[in-house]
Amino acid sequence: MKYQDEPVDIIVISKKGEEKIVKPIFFFCQGSLPQPVVKYDEKGLFSTLPFDENPFLEDYHIVIVGKPFIPIISDVNKLGPNYMYLKDMEKEIAPKGYTERNYLDYYVFRNNFILKQLAKERWVKGRKLVVAGHSEGSTIASKMASINKKITHLIYSGGNPYGRIMNILAQSRSFDNDSINEGNNTIEYWKKVVAHSNEINATNGDSYKTTYSFSLPQKENLMNLMIPVLVSYGTKDWSASFNDLFQIEAIREKKDNYTFKSYLNLEHNYFPINNDGTVNQEIYNWDTIAADWLKWLHTL
Repeated sequence: MKYQDEPVDIIVISKKGEEKIVKPIFFFCQGSLPQPVVKYDEKGLFSTLPFDENPFLEDYHIVIVGKPFIPIISDVNKLGPNYMYLKDMEKEIAPKGYTERNYLDYYVFRNNFILKQLAKERWVKGRKLVVAGHSEGSTIASKMASINKKITHLIYSGGNPYGRIMNILAQSRSFDNDSINEGNNTIEYWKKVVAHSNEINATNGDSYKTTYSFSLPQKENLMNLMIPVLVSYGTKDWSASFNDLFQIEAIREKKDNYTFKSYLNLEHNYFPINNDGTVNQEIYNWDTIAADWLKWLHTL
């Protein structure tokens, strides 16, 4: 498709033989890195989603949109660390077109535009529209739902209703000691971000505009939603206490459209934490998490 006269690549996953069967859309928002949606190596394709999508395909067509100016498919041998598509491998700099569009409102309005276009397709059932997002994608998904009244269900996974900067601050506080105040360093960084909140630079890491936009709290947008919302997070995620706080406030506000699902001793990507504090990446829990999402959708 095209958005603002620029190409947008979209992956639609359907059950084999049912590509034209009318079903609702399950729209998944990616996380924060400039990764291609589809990755492969000499052994074959990697998983497109972090979880097995097949159980969802009985009821939905799954839609994922590529990152701006990042190829939607790539050989992993051509990618940098964390499967990032980079213009400069040594300095880990992403393409300029991506950096210039890597902020919250771009993704929100682009995705809602795409959903409006897809609604015209004969294979799309319009009475139900599920939007899910993990990590950065949760922020995009929540703001999408606050604007787009066609969205009927929201899955908010691994997000922080109080903004990205609170995750960064919580993490930096864990390095504080008697002589090092990492938390204060983060606060000083935040002052620079706010002072230059519209600034886009091509250095490695996120621009000030990216950090600022994804640090805007989504608490009010979430709290004002009347549709069913599932909040999913690991209790060892840096955002866990903020999701707990949001749950306390949702209970106080008597928001009965919310379901909270916390996973004990799991970190941001639902891996367990070992006794020494390291991440156990040998135990993969995403399929269990997604099964709970699907179970929640079936109860509504």
